[in-house]
Amino acid sequence: MTIEHVTDDNFAAVVKEGLVLVDFWAPWCGPCKMIAPVLNELDAEMGEQVKIVKLNVDENTATTQQYGIMGIPALILFKDGEKVDQAVGLQPKEAISALITKHA
Repeated sequence: MTIEHVTDDNFAAVVKEGLVLVDFWAPWCGPCKMIAPVLNELDAEMGEQVKIVKLNVDENTATTQQYGIMGIPALILFKDGEKVDQAVGLQPKEAISALITKHA
């Protein structure tokens, strides 16, 4: 599967159903670049359990502000449209996997 990029316009529709992990990121962010391959691996391994999407904080300020994103990368896990968990900063694959599994 390919990780989808979401925007302010389609964010609510994307997270409203099922388990969705949103990566709030920016192209200039070093740790965001480092976490990207980890998220791609998790998408390949856990794609049946969770949908992983990315939201560029520079281009989608409304959603970024709505969720109070102050540091990136920020990972927020949604279940049927409700925020259920989050992690900020570069996270190891095991920690992200555990975050998802806890709510799957």
